[in-house]
Amino acid sequence: MTASHAASAEDWTALARRAEELGYASLLVPDHLGRQLSPIAALSAAAAATTRLRIGGFVFANDFRHPLVLAREAATLDLLSAGRLELGLGAGWRTADYRQLGMPYDPPGKRIERLIEATGLIRRLLAGETVSHQGTHYRLGAAQVWPLPIQRPHPPIIMGGGGPRMLRLAAREADIVGFIPGFSPRGRPILADVTEGALDRKVAVVRAAAGDRFDSLELNLFIVDAGMVGSGQRVPRSVLVAAKSAAAGLVGSPYLLYGTLRQLRDLLERRRDRAQISYYAIRQGSIEAMAPLVEALAGR
Repeated sequence: MTASHAASAEDWTALARRAEELGYASLLVPDHLGRQLSPIAALSAAAAATTRLRIGGFVFANDFRHPLVLAREAATLDLLSAGRLELGLGAGWRTADYRQLGMPYDPPGKRIERLIEATGLIRRLLAGETVSHQGTHYRLGAAQVWPLPIQRPHPPIIMGGGGPRMLRLAAREADIVGFIPGFSPRGRPILADVTEGALDRKVAVVRAAAGDRFDSLELNLFIVDAGMVGSGQRVPRSVLVAAKSAAAGLVGSPYLLYGTLRQLRDLLERRRDRAQISYYAIRQGSIEAMAPLVEALAGR
């Protein structure tokens, strides 16, 4: 699941424990500068409150985080969580974050070039190398990370996107490839990119770029909104979910997850068999409603 909000420490740790109790595999925190918890501190607290739940950034914005500093934070998180970190890496996309930081919102190609260089450095640092580097975007002098992560040579890397260049990069570099809608050069989602057919084309891009390693990848889909018809809500909420389910069926977007338990179970199993997608990032407001689906798919 993805989560980013809590009114108190008690609420945040209770959310993490509840997710673990319901059978969710991971808790992922986005990396933005809006009204959300700071991800590294939040992930550390969630790890301390649980024993099995995996934790991760979804995803750390490369432009805001120097690769040496991020590698060090990742190694420490992996150690303190007993090897439960999933390391999300992304180029940065939300224009409001750049505005707050006073940073230029460079074209996607330039942001991706920085991410490519940073990813190579992070991999080397987490593997225990002493890294001296004079690159286009980064310079390191005999840089090291200590402690090293428990997961070797590095925690699983989550990387993904909506455009073909990011997806090809993820296919080559990541262990978990995430799919989101494409964004315009101004950071706005492209509505024509939210269909099931568009998702199949993205999977095909990853398959071609990954080659022999495709079958070892885990494929992830970000769910914008989700709800289950007949999941025990009060009548007004149940009616609203049923209406959203009908609308989602008309839209046909894989980023919306609405329906009955049987419909959703069958949908996700068909998509897994067709496209190999097995990892869904469900937002924190939907975790109770979607718990029956988590239980139904456990071990399948």
